[in-house]
Amino acid sequence: MESVRIVVDVMGGDEEPRVVLDGIAAAVSADPGLTVVAVGPEKIVGPFAAKTDRVEPLAAPDVITMEDEPIQAVMKKRRSSVVIGLRAVKRGDADGFFSAGATGAITAAATAYVTPFKYDDAAAGRREPIRPCLTSALPNRAGGLTVFCDMGANPDVGPVDIVRFAQMGAAYARAVCGIENPRVGLLSNGSEDTKGSHFTKECFPLMREQVPGFKGNCEGVDLTSGDFDVVVADGFAGNVALKATEGAAKFLMSELKGVLMGSAKGKIAALLIRDGLSQLKSRLSGDAKGGAVLLGLRGVVLIGHGATSVEAVRNGTLAAAEAVRGKLIEHVAASMDNII
Repeated sequence: MESVRIVVDVMGGDEEPRVVLDGIAAAVSADPGLTVVAVGPEKIVGPFAAKTDRVEPLAAPDVITMEDEPIQAVMKKRRSSVVIGLRAVKRGDADGFFSAGATGAITAAATAYVTPFKYDDAAAGRREPIRPCLTSALPNRAGGLTVFCDMGANPDVGPVDIVRFAQMGAAYARAVCGIENPRVGLLSNGSEDTKGSHFTKECFPLMREQVPGFKGNCEGVDLTSGDFDVVVADGFAGNVALKATEGAAKFLMSELKGVLMGSAKGKIAALLIRDGLSQLKSRLSGDAKGGAVLLGLRGVVLIGHGATSVEAVRNGTLAAAEAVRGKLIEHVAASMDNII
């Protein structure tokens, strides 16, 4: 198995650092080719690394919290676990980075330190960075996965950005999900070609011209229908759609639990289908994927849920390692024209 080094932010997330440390231990136990660089305060990462195989400490005295303003925090807290960890990736001291910290701060720091790919803007006469997009794969009703991007990194974008998101999302579908010819959809308020806002109507012809596998507009239901392999949106609409989908899943699980626990017959039924319910809960949980990847950067950067768990840290760390082994960055770069 190819050896991989992943930086894990011990201070990322809403839980105590112990949760992240336990997740790191579970990850290195599951992957014999994995080395984790645990970044955080020396008093936490030093003793942990000393007694855990294939874990190295990286001291970072400062912490960026969920309450900090992202850009200001990245500029002022240059000795934070997020900044120091991402700089290790930029230097080549590690192959990837995982954190369950603040999405805005990680996106800002990754853009500044890992740096995005650039393209030649002929009109402006200069090189411009592309916008990274936050991407993950959601379970769908066909039993597979639907890649969704952008999930919240860029609330305001242009049509060209949407085209790049689609190209990068399709590369992710091929490299990570094993979907050879992904079907790509543009999130809109209807499936007809004429539907959508002024913005999506601007995006549609560019998508049709420049995105292989583009099948047209799709709706919110197609995040889980299985009719599309990649669904693309701006970060504002994408984040709203994602949280609505997650909220609906939690609501249905809660209602199902209430129905089953509301009577003696229901409790008996729950016992009979306990294994199935456990599998369903695991499939709907974000812990299974561990996090979302920022596509468009020159290194693998994964961001987990703030309310993380040992399982989520384990899976996020392993997912970062697999993205490195799957040459995700190379696939993303190859998916776009005029990239430097």
